[in-house]
Amino acid sequence: MTLPLMPKATAVWLIDKTALTFTQIAEFCGMHPLEVQAIADGEVAQGIVGYDPVANSQVTLAEIRRCEADADARLKLLPTALPQPKRLKGARYTPVAKRNDRPDGIAYLLRNYPQLVDAQIAKLMGTTKETIQKVRDRSHWNSSNIKPRDPVILGLCSQSDLHQMVMAANDRLIREGRQVPVPPTETEEAA
Repeated sequence: MTLPLMPKATAVWLIDKTALTFTQIAEFCGMHPLEVQAIADGEVAQGIVGYDPVANSQVTLAEIRRCEADADARLKLLPTALPQPKRLKGARYTPVAKRNDRPDGIAYLLRNYPQLVDAQIAKLMGTTKETIQKVRDRSHWNSSNIKPRDPVILGLCSQSDLHQMVMAANDRLIREGRQVPVPPTETEEAA
């Protein structure tokens, strides 16, 4: 369910200006009813200025009045005319804590998915072709400590993005008339 903009500020306004139940406000704002009760008691959200969802076209006054009359009714957020942001495919920002895991993920992809070209790996992992080449020829500054680890488990890419890249690489190999490599099984990897 889509939440209103600034849910806590919206909850503050709804508590101050309406006769809605804590449960109704909590479900509309994506909060727990006890958190709404704590806001009403002044224990939480002190100093937060209320955000008017009616003035900001998130809910109508008629909808609020309908829910005030029926405690079992739930507020419905108005659909927005603004376009939803598109999620870009490929690499995203990698937190500093995970950047040292990137060469491990690259090594895993090079070993288990040889059909991926450097550009695909670079896009998937958010790295450069130069780094991929250094990991491949073991000239990376930390090559003695690189251990191939699954980038999905490391949180460097999603399983769906990896699957799409592998399928695209396999399709390219089939178009070129080459054989698609079979990734090693877990027993072969342990050996």
